[in-house]
Amino acid sequence: MSSLFCCADIRPYRPQEASPGSGEGSKVNLIDHTPPFAVQLVRQANYGPLESKRYFIPVQGKESEFVEVVEDDLVQANFQKLNSYKNYKCGVHTKFFEVNLYQKDPVNKHHWRADLARPASSIDL
Repeated sequence: MSSLFCCADIRPYRPQEASPGSGEGSKVNLIDHTPPFAVQLVRQANYGPLESKRYFIPVQGKESEFVEVVEDDLVQANFQKLNSYKNYKCGVHTKFFEVNLYQKDPVNKHHWRADLARPASSIDL
C-alpha cells in the first residue's frame, strides 16, 4: 500500500470552498458501477513538475474505503470536475497536493469525444 501524501505534516494551503471557472489505478467499468463521486489527488513539487494525478472512487457499501481507478474510466463514464477543491502543502518536503471532486454529468448523457472544440488531450481530469 503506497502513501498518498509524503508524510503526516500535511496542512491546508490557502483554504477555499470553491474554485473559479496519469494514475496507477486498476481498470473499472464505471458505467455499470456508477459511484456517487470520484476524487482526484494531484501531487506536485513546489515550483516543480507535476508528479502524479491519481483517481479514487468509494467502495460500494463501505463509505470509508476507496479504490484507485484510471483516468480513462472517468472519461468513459462521463464524469466531470465539480467546482470544488482543497489544497494542501507539506513544508517539510515542499510538496503541494490538490484534491478535486468529480461527479457523473447528470445532464449530458453522451460520452465526451475528441474534436477541435475539446480534444481528448485537453480534457481536464
